[in-house]
Amino acid sequence: MERRKASVARAVLAFAITGLVVLVLVGVAGVLVMRRLGTAKALRQAERIALVAGHGVVEPRLTEGIVRGDSSSLLTIDEVVSGGVLRGPIARVTIRDLDGQVLYADDPGLIGSTFGLGASAREALRTGDAITSEGAADELESRFEHDLGPLLEVSLPVRTPSGRPLLFQAYIPLDSVTASAEQLWSAFLPVLAGALLALALLQIPLAFRLARQVRASQQERELLLRRAIESSDLERRRIASDLHDGPVQQLAGLSMSLAAAAGSVGPTDPSAGPLGEAASAIRRSVRVLRSALMGIYPANVQRAGLQTALADLASPLTEQGISADVDVPPNLDLPPEVESLLFRASREAFRNVERHAQADRVNLRVRAENGLVLLEVEDNGIGFSSEPEARRADGHIGLPLLRDLVGDAGGTLHIDSIEGRGTKVRLEVPLR
Repeated sequence: MERRKASVARAVLAFAITGLVVLVLVGVAGVLVMRRLGTAKALRQAERIALVAGHGVVEPRLTEGIVRGDSSSLLTIDEVVSGGVLRGPIARVTIRDLDGQVLYADDPGLIGSTFGLGASAREALRTGDAITSEGAADELESRFEHDLGPLLEVSLPVRTPSGRPLLFQAYIPLDSVTASAEQLWSAFLPVLAGALLALALLQIPLAFRLARQVRASQQERELLLRRAIESSDLERRRIASDLHDGPVQQLAGLSMSLAAAAGSVGPTDPSAGPLGEAASAIRRSVRVLRSALMGIYPANVQRAGLQTALADLASPLTEQGISADVDVPPNLDLPPEVESLLFRASREAFRNVERHAQADRVNLRVRAENGLVLLEVEDNGIGFSSEPEARRADGHIGLPLLRDLVGDAGGTLHIDSIEGRGTKVRLEVPLR
């Protein structure tokens, strides 16, 4: 029972660890996706702010005087920028012409300077859309970043009342965008973590239930198999009893009668030879039938003794030309259930030798030491490479079933086999 509970616990633990790893991977992937989505949303929000500032606030205040450097025009734009545009995330504002000359800047010292337009600025003028770039896109942005740190540059075209195109550029600190993105994705993080944790907690009882159902199904199959074996043993016992008490006894009596009849007639009598041959033939048939009865239902171990019962098991191998050596101490005193288990194990081992091993020698050895009974059955046959559990899947259930029986008795069963080098079956079971 403890072994079965441990098996269920191991299965659930393996399932839980695997599920936990998967949930961690899903969680990490979810965080990365949310961070990316949060960053993208924060960038779109920065672009919208720049669009509102450029088209909604600055562009309506533009006059032709800004191109000429008219002080009143510059003052009007500066009042708008200082009064509203720079109060948001926007840290710097410039208005440049198509040659890159700064027509307006919130830093008056830059007005009149010329800087080459970066790729994002030229793209904004070409497409008419707001284009965002991260990092120093041109010399002017590089100059701003020297004082303010990493910036996002949002470039978009604006027009004077006469339709002259100018370039409006808003510079937003990257830290503010990153902070906004973190606020967005971190708001969803508790929901994701809670959902994953709930899923993990839900999986564990389901895993326990599934493992128990699988184990119960396996136990039910084993129970049905044992009952089938017990029913088979009962039927074998009935058939063996009918054969032993009927035809075998009758043939044994007939052989003795024929032998007596052959001895009662003279040697020269023509019937003496046929009678003797018939008696010998019947005796051989009786031996074959008794050997077959041993296969159908062996002698009672407790009545005949373990040494005799194992020797009888080896008799069919000897008749097939396989040298069988059975070594059991004559004074070995074992509990009945242990003797029965050793007999079952020996019968299964001998059966495999007879059917599959293609061996010409098998040795059986029984010893009792240190509170354990040891059974070793070793042959010099062809061996096999697959494990007993794999052989169970192929329909070979003898050894796997025997392993379960030994485990239920508190013992262990080891099967060492190498192709071409024979098989060794070693059983250890406590004396109790």
